[in-house]
Amino acid sequence: MRPRRWTTRKSVRVYKTPIFDLHRHQRTHPERPPHDFFVLDVPDWVNIVPLTSKDEVIMVRQFRHGIEGFTLEIPGGMIDPDDRHPRAAARREMVEETGYDSDKITPLGRVHPNPAIQGNYCHSFLARDVYQTAKPNLDSNEETQVVNVPLEKIGGLIASGKITHALVIVAFSFLEVCGPPRERRRMRSG
Repeated sequence: MRPRRWTTRKSVRVYKTPIFDLHRHQRTHPERPPHDFFVLDVPDWVNIVPLTSKDEVIMVRQFRHGIEGFTLEIPGGMIDPDDRHPRAAARREMVEETGYDSDKITPLGRVHPNPAIQGNYCHSFLARDVYQTAKPNLDSNEETQVVNVPLEKIGGLIASGKITHALVIVAFSFLEVCGPPRERRRMRSG
């Protein structure tokens, strides 16, 4: 038997923050009793793999409050209302977080970060031949360290648990599977 769709009877925003809203959806199903489901209303996100002409990935090391520890990540964040397109948001995040820029930005793919409780997408991009234009321009609550990592080392960093952010791993998976042939070969050479 195929799963059937739940029908929303009522939806109420129960909490609002600057980065997400929490909604309670009262839903019914043809074969089950009514139930409340809690869903986060979150803007779409972006991340971007900044790659130099020397095949180094420009990454950021930063403190993450959810794990109360440090992560090694690629630049990324929310798509702001002023961003014309996910590509523009990815470029903005890359420049803000690393000070690097590129005119060669291509999409890699998009995923639902957590479809059980969120409806948004995370769009992944590749920026080729990045070059430094400035110092990072961070928000008042951000502090990052820019780290250059050879592309061929990324697989080992993921396998060893030094890169643990799921959406960063997704971006590198897209790069390995769907990216330009040259970059796919370089990832596999490590």
